[in-house]
Amino acid sequence: MLSWDPQIILLWAGALCGAASLLLLVVWMGVSWRQRQQGAHLRRVVAHRAGKEHKQENSRPVSAAEQFKDRASSVGELWLQGRFGNSLLAKEDRQLLNNSGYRDLHLARHYFVLARGVLSLGLALLFNFLPGVSLLNTTLPFVASFFGFALGWMLPKWFLMHRALRRRRQIAEELPLFVDMLRLLQGVGLSIDQTLHTIERDFQDVLPVLGAELSIAIEQYARGRTRAQSLERLAKNYGNDDVDLVCRLITQVDQHGGAMQEPLHRFGVRLREQRRLELKERVGKLTVKMTGVMVLTLLPALLIITAGSGFLALFRGLGRVAGG
Repeated sequence: MLSWDPQIILLWAGALCGAASLLLLVVWMGVSWRQRQQGAHLRRVVAHRAGKEHKQENSRPVSAAEQFKDRASSVGELWLQGRFGNSLLAKEDRQLLNNSGYRDLHLARHYFVLARGVLSLGLALLFNFLPGVSLLNTTLPFVASFFGFALGWMLPKWFLMHRALRRRRQIAEELPLFVDMLRLLQGVGLSIDQTLHTIERDFQDVLPVLGAELSIAIEQYARGRTRAQSLERLAKNYGNDDVDLVCRLITQVDQHGGAMQEPLHRFGVRLREQRRLELKERVGKLTVKMTGVMVLTLLPALLIITAGSGFLALFRGLGRVAGG
């Protein structure tokens, strides 16, 4: 009779479950894409009969990349529903998505959920076929699958954390120039709307992050939101007190009027002084780090150059004494 090791049976069962999950994922994507295609076809037929379709959009062929994005978005939207979606996208992950600067947050959430699910299942299955994993599974069953699942679960979150941190640093670097532009444009007599439109339109290259956020704020204000509501995304999502203060100042001037050149001037001076202190702190830390590098690299060479001849003479003298 054949004897089967329980650990091998468990390993193959896990691999089969992972393969079945991937197969179900592919079938689910195919079905959802088919439903979306049928719905789009019905909408086109109805719009054509009603005479409201746009010829340019319908004449443009849909590329394979766009079709894949639509399928991925639909699958992510299905996964985001219910308690399973709350597990895949926690409150902290939603905050990271808000801080990452995506214009379409709903689409970004769909992609995040899809990436987390596919990477978790895919890496959990892939790690079982890596070289040397069979010995590890013999001692600790399913440990490779656990590490693969954990890595796939955390990779999208680490990417968002890196992106959000980079955008926070960029906003802190762009804020002094943004304050100076506000002060100058307000000084020449422009209104708040004209000032924000000018910065968003003409200074997008020098203010990439703040310019993109201003574009969203201007669009929301044009759709009927108040000035405070349109600037809430910029003021609250990045955790920068200085940005929050500037947004509140813009809101107050927009509601009650008044001059903001002098407050912006004092605020800009404080920001530049704070920036100077931060640079001094970085230079001080860099000096301490370079001290260790100099000790490890330059000190041995310096000892060899300065004391090398003395050590050679000492060794020669000792050799003569010992030989005499």
